Amino acid sequence: MATVTSTAPHVAVSGKTQAQLIQELQQRTRRNFTLSVAVSWVAMLAILLFVFSGLKFESGPAGTQVSITNWVESGGLKQKVAETLFTLTISLPGQFSYSAITLDWSFISRNLEFISAGVWQTIGISALSILFATLLALLAALGRLSKAPPIYALSTFYVSLIRGTPLYLQVIFFFLALPQLGVNLSGLWAGVLALGLNYGAYMSEIFRAALLSVGKGQREAATALGMTPSQTMVRVVLPQALRFAVPPTGNEFIAMIKDSALVSATGFVHEIMWRAGAAGKPVSRNLEALLVAAVFYWIMTILFTGLQDRLERHMARGDR
Repeated sequence: MATVTSTAPHVAVSGKTQAQLIQELQQRTRRNFTLSVAVSWVAMLAILLFVFSGLKFESGPAGTQVSITNWVESGGLKQKVAETLFTLTISLPGQFSYSAITLDWSFISRNLEFISAGVWQTIGISALSILFATLLALLAALGRLSKAPPIYALSTFYVSLIRGTPLYLQVIFFFLALPQLGVNLSGLWAGVLALGLNYGAYMSEIFRAALLSVGKGQREAATALGMTPSQTMVRVVLPQALRFAVPPTGNEFIAMIKDSALVSATGFVHEIMWRAGAAGKPVSRNLEALLVAAVFYWIMTILFTGLQDRLERHMARGDR
């Protein structure tokens, strides 16, 4: 007589299976890691704030004095004035003094709105440039995959020339050199043209790799269905290739937001960098003005990086 035996999943003393315990351990490890990262970020931000706090520590045999330094205007001139906060009876051997960087907060508050007005100009320049760069990158990628020698040569020549010269030179060239040829571009369009051409050359490799990622079988199937090469490219290859090219293009857009600061060299595009210079140079407050500009660039980078992460997760759904 045969006997039937059944096996059940291993159950721990707590009533949970081993798989559940492993899953909980992994979740706990991820939570602890995320918490540690958050605490580290808060600590680094606190250190950064302390560096620019204007606090001053002076220690001697009589104790330790803690004061804060501010910029005070007197008789039309600004000077640093230290105000004692408190004194500790703790003394250190010898003399010790440390002064944090003192910022002119009144200048920052007066010019914050003026500098922030360049945010939309920066985003606008970057958006126009990335659209132009995407079109150029796609055409250059198709050219590099072409079997026609003139088209392949034109594509590789464009990529080599643009990647072999600095972006700053290209911005100045389109703004200052083209007028000698009778082509007058505003600072905005000179910047958009330079950024688009420059990023298009680098992004061509992204689109070339995306086009090559589409399997050969897809093209053969389209040919078997009677599609022409152009129909195969538009209806079969491009939709699949763009799915792989869009997320890296988002990364290029984030980089372009920061590189758009070079357009301020024309002097006629009032984006963040130009406004920071216009506010800080006349009153010798370049440190404060550039720090404000850096904060705005940092915030934009964080926001668009978050959107980029969401886009990548959305585009990766088909791979699961």
